[in-house]
Amino acid sequence: MDMDESLNVFGETLLPCSEDPLTGFFRDGCCNTRDDDIGSHTVCVEVTQDFLEYSRFRGNDLSTPHPEFGFPGLQPGDRWCLCAARWLEAYQQEMAPRVFLRRTHLKALDTIPLGVLKSFAVDLN
Repeated sequence: MDMDESLNVFGETLLPCSEDPLTGFFRDGCCNTRDDDIGSHTVCVEVTQDFLEYSRFRGNDLSTPHPEFGFPGLQPGDRWCLCAARWLEAYQQEMAPRVFLRRTHLKALDTIPLGVLKSFAVDLN
């Protein structure tokens, strides 16, 4: 199965989200995706303590390291490719982290309206 074209929400080349910690469905540092990425790990965010606690409460502990999976655990300020539906859920609960639009995959727009993402953008002038 082929990876979807690496485009951001503006239809431009997708920029890397994070290499430390290494993120992405493919662990390539980018929020690339394909059809079998059930969670659509397409939204590049800057995690906050509030969001990490919210995510843990919702059953996805992103703070605890899991070295057996090569996962160091996230700290506030880290960038991470987040599932689009989880970001939207956090947004609806007023817990959404900020977003890097040029590092967020075009497929995120299947779940989240661009205007909503823009209101949380780190990288708009």
